[in-house]
Amino acid sequence: MANDASTVFDLVILGGGSGGYAAALRASQLGLDVALIEKGKVGGTCLHNGCIPTKALLHAGEIADQARESEQFGVKATFEGIDMAAVHKYKDDVISGLYKGLQGLIASRKVTYIEGEGKLSSPTSVDVGGQRVEGRHVLLATGSVPRSLPGLEIDGNRVISSDHALKLDRVPKSAIVLGGGVIGVEFASAWKSFGSEITVIEGLKHLVPAEDENSSKLLERAFRKRGIKFNLGTFFQGVEYTQDGVKVTLADGKTFEAELLLVAIGRGPVSQGLGYEEQGVAMDRGFVLVDEYMQTNVPTISAVGDLVPTLQLAHVGFAEGMLVAERLAGQKVVPIDYDGVPRVTYCHPEVASVGITEAKAKEIYGADKVVALKYNLAGNGKSKILKTAGEIKLVQVKDGAVVGVHMVGDRMGEQVGEAQLIYNWEALPAEVAQLVHAHPTQNEAMGEAHLALAGKPLHSHD
Repeated sequence: MANDASTVFDLVILGGGSGGYAAALRASQLGLDVALIEKGKVGGTCLHNGCIPTKALLHAGEIADQARESEQFGVKATFEGIDMAAVHKYKDDVISGLYKGLQGLIASRKVTYIEGEGKLSSPTSVDVGGQRVEGRHVLLATGSVPRSLPGLEIDGNRVISSDHALKLDRVPKSAIVLGGGVIGVEFASAWKSFGSEITVIEGLKHLVPAEDENSSKLLERAFRKRGIKFNLGTFFQGVEYTQDGVKVTLADGKTFEAELLLVAIGRGPVSQGLGYEEQGVAMDRGFVLVDEYMQTNVPTISAVGDLVPTLQLAHVGFAEGMLVAERLAGQKVVPIDYDGVPRVTYCHPEVASVGITEAKAKEIYGADKVVALKYNLAGNGKSKILKTAGEIKLVQVKDGAVVGVHMVGDRMGEQVGEAQLIYNWEALPAEVAQLVHAHPTQNEAMGEAHLALAGKPLHSHD
């Protein structure tokens, strides 16, 4: 293949999702000459098949729930059902607006955008569409796709992935969701709001098993109250078609039937057949291995986002992409503290956290050195107005900093910003307690929790 003209870019990026385009924008801003290669649409999974469309569906579900429950607020309304075509139009309009804005950003930063499927052809080049794109450095950012299990075939009809679920033209009468992690509980929540009968199958002992156990238990209680069924602690064995849908069998012989099965067991890296191993890039189970500065074992190649074994979150991709761009531009960079990254599951109620769990803190510091405090949202005026239940749980090293903030309740995702500052600035409870929080807000619950942990509770019992 011939190089296109004689251009050698400072940075060639393979993949235009969150990590790739963030690196492109930041590198260009810092004066580097950048080529961005993407086979689909810039924005990747998050914008087109992940974060944005799922949150649009969840918001539509929230509106449906509010219409059903309006009389408890003294508002008379009727709920006549879900118009999925209109829901998809609303969702797609949100995506379209953001996509156009992102395209404009890429153009304004003078990033050379190349549409096509690329393959790493040397430690400093990517082949795409019959041309070889040369760079002083290559960034791999090819993202992830929905995973399945051995022998579990996703047919896109009765057995579907999250990609199919986002385009489903109807509200399923019933669905089994295989996987009780973030993706699984978000779809379970949205579909329940739309009127489906839902059963979640999770092989581990709790829903959202990566979260603090208290958060998992609170979510399980809320799901029971909403009528979302779940089976925990037993793994999937098989699925077969029935006359009207599917029948799922678990390892203990239990069976469940529904109209369709959503496979939501996580996402796997897109790396196969892209030339990574041929060029000597170290891999593990399909993931590209990197150091704390996102550099691979090949000095001219870095990797970011879902392709590497870090948190699969769009904002992590943004941060990793920017870190690579700044490193290549000669700036001083600081490795990402992944415990300090905020995590939000946007089901109803929301689950949000930053820092480490109580169990992890005890493992690190010793059980006698860890203090945990729970502040119930029942004591928070705005939460009472919204009729949401839940808690804020703080995990503190005794006589030291708060090392974990774990929240369950509607809109808790909007409170995680302050929680992030508390963890990352290693704040003491007394320092947060000095800050005056607005009343009545849900954010006030964060202040109240720290007042209590500092030994001077106001709207909570000693």
